[in-house]
Amino acid sequence: METNVQEFFKHDDYFIDEKVAFLKFTNAYKVYSSAGDLIGAIKETMPAGLKILSLFLNKGFFPFKLDILDAEEKVLATIKRGWTFFMSQIKVLDPAGNLIAQIKQQFKFFKPTFHILEGDGTPIASITGDWKAWNFTIVDGGDNQIGTITKKWNGILKEAFTTADKYIVSINPGVVEDTKKIAVVATAITIDMVLKESK
Repeated sequence: METNVQEFFKHDDYFIDEKVAFLKFTNAYKVYSSAGDLIGAIKETMPAGLKILSLFLNKGFFPFKLDILDAEEKVLATIKRGWTFFMSQIKVLDPAGNLIAQIKQQFKFFKPTFHILEGDGTPIASITGDWKAWNFTIVDGGDNQIGTITKKWNGILKEAFTTADKYIVSINPGVVEDTKKIAVVATAITIDMVLKESK
């Protein structure tokens, strides 16, 4: 794993702030550290043909591709889904396109659950929460809490955000920094975009 990839995923707190654009077809977010430093971005890419279709059809069926970038806009990981007509199965890929993990969605009365699995189906973690209140809990394969996703926080960045779609992903400092953590962080920091595209 390249050094810049390791540095991005070594953080324990990720502040996600949506970049608002007029008549946008795709989503884009900036990613900040707990110190308020810009450390990366999340950008959705969409072919021109899909942009036209999105004017007439529900984007929830569409494939999507979300790139996680560092501060120099180099791709660190990608979240990718194909065409879907029910619960989504999503892939987490490294910069070379190799599978890091897969994500399986499950919805229960506004309580979405994302199961993060290794390529062979071994559980890595799950993210479950209240979509309306925007509080999510991240647990590992042994059902131990390893992180949270919330829109409620205090601190240095509280007044810095100006848009409605902003949240913080916090990962417990004791979580081992390996490809499993990359899969968890990649899933957690893109959760707003995945939920939007999966409606």
